[in-house]
Amino acid sequence: MTEETHATEAQKETHATEIHTKAVHTNTAHSEFAPLDQARVRAAVREFLLAIGEDPTREGLLETPDRVARACAELFSGMQEDPAAHLRKQFFEEGNHEMVIVRDIPFSSTCEHHILPFVGKAHVCYIPKGGRITGLSKIARCVMGYSRRLQVQERLCGQVADAMMAELDPLGVLVVMEAEHTCMTMRGVRSAGALTLTSAVRGIFKDNEKTRAEAMRLLGL
Repeated sequence: MTEETHATEAQKETHATEIHTKAVHTNTAHSEFAPLDQARVRAAVREFLLAIGEDPTREGLLETPDRVARACAELFSGMQEDPAAHLRKQFFEEGNHEMVIVRDIPFSSTCEHHILPFVGKAHVCYIPKGGRITGLSKIARCVMGYSRRLQVQERLCGQVADAMMAELDPLGVLVVMEAEHTCMTMRGVRSAGALTLTSAVRGIFKDNEKTRAEAMRLLGL
């Protein structure tokens, strides 16, 4: 084997090792269930304070990095769980094919574009199939789990609907969310009070306009 062939084989091995290393890194450091690194959060907050011209050693800011790290553990706790798992607590009620609606579920999330909060209410409607239902509180916990992540409202809405479809296998799901985004109220256009409405429609609610209209009427939308 020539020196050139040896070099080529070595390059291939190096490239394969790099790809494997990147894959392992992606599956661990960026895993959906990776733990929050509070030490890195504290260091990042201190750097942020310096970057905006503040003094992180002054009395009012001494504990700020630690406070923010603790807050992040709560605000992004949905990264350490599978929110759909809440829906696996199920019951069977034969003959139940009527709409189940949970309105005005309060939620708060963090916009991934500006790292600012958006706060609102979620409305979830589904039609069971084969009498398969879940506890009403489980739906609220599912919403809370997905909202405790960096999000955009459109994706959040869809994740809740998809989880309901996957775990309950209902005839259909309709999720509507309305929220006020502080990235619009505190900066930019500064439109205080403006609400963003999103919906995710699955199954019979997507295919049957009459059923969808009935659900929207019951939701008062």
